[in-house]
Amino acid sequence: MGRRRRIAAVIGGLAVLGAGAVVLADFSQVGRTEPPLVAEAERADRVLVEKAARRLTLLREGRVLATYPISLGFAPEGHKAREGDGRTPEGVYTTAFRNPRSVAHLSLKVSYPSPSDAAAAQAGGYSPGGDIMIHGLMNGFSWLGRLHRLKDWTQGCVGVTNAEMRAIYARVDLGTPIEIRP
Repeated sequence: MGRRRRIAAVIGGLAVLGAGAVVLADFSQVGRTEPPLVAEAERADRVLVEKAARRLTLLREGRVLATYPISLGFAPEGHKAREGDGRTPEGVYTTAFRNPRSVAHLSLKVSYPSPSDAAAAQAGGYSPGGDIMIHGLMNGFSWLGRLHRLKDWTQGCVGVTNAEMRAIYARVDLGTPIEIRP
């Protein structure tokens, strides 16, 4: 093997090791920090998710702060009825908590199920589910970036890129209303 080929092989090996280290760091959340909330005047007072348009919009006093393309649950049509149905719920909820150590790159918990969601599920004899989040990519998969939008892939959550999630996380406080439309 010639010198140039050996050098190329070493560089290729280092690239693979480097990529593996990046994935490992991403998966284990090494170096992840929680972005601080922006000034109140730049925080959303409402989050609007439009399922059909695959769009999440942050609003303040009716003014659009930012808009992001999204992925939804793997079976997005209709309102979430039960755990495991792959649907993203529809209705008005709030942010219940902010999770900087999520299984995805940051997450905001949606207050689903509402009392009426829980009552409907109980009447049907099944669990409504409950871990509905707005979140970044699953840990270890940040390399997907915008490619995640090619397919609805969540279990009923609203998925965005990690960079988008950092921006959303910094602008959405606890108790912010979230309206999810069909």
